[in-house]
Amino acid sequence: MRELALHLLDIAENSAAADAKTIRIEIIENIKDDRLSLSIEDDGKGMSEDMVKQVTDPFVTSRTTRKVGLGIPLLKEAAEACNGSFTITSKLGIGTKVAVDFQRSHIDRMPLGDLATTFLNLLIAHPTIHFIFHYIVGKEEFYLDDVSIKKELQGVSLTEPVVLNFLRNFFESGVNSIQSAA
Repeated sequence: MRELALHLLDIAENSAAADAKTIRIEIIENIKDDRLSLSIEDDGKGMSEDMVKQVTDPFVTSRTTRKVGLGIPLLKEAAEACNGSFTITSKLGIGTKVAVDFQRSHIDRMPLGDLATTFLNLLIAHPTIHFIFHYIVGKEEFYLDDVSIKKELQGVSLTEPVVLNFLRNFFESGVNSIQSAA
């Protein structure tokens, strides 16, 4: 994966596959301390302690469609190569949290990528999951808890053209305003 947004998408998809009801994605760009932190937390099935220990091995996966899982091992390697860290915590029946940290200015840090499209794709692909998106750059922030949007729509599909266009513009303007203000 060439962008961090794609790693976020991959991990959030894992959360959805683990029957999460709520997925919280947080991105913090701390300009002052030169750090970039990402976290994805869910209330899905969780993993056993043994699986948590093995999840960074590319030849260990819970998927049945293929025998390798490269997303998490590649993300861990990318963070560590950029003076960062990777942690995963999980409890069976409670959920999982993946947290990764990078030196923001490191020359080898992959770009954040298209956060707005990532958020939009997750929201429309999994309309029954409660998503919380939080993006902070310096003192600026974009926050969306999708409960208010879903309540306002009163059952209208997120994929209705007018709704989809509104959501796309909302995410793009929110993310872009944070990035341009920093």
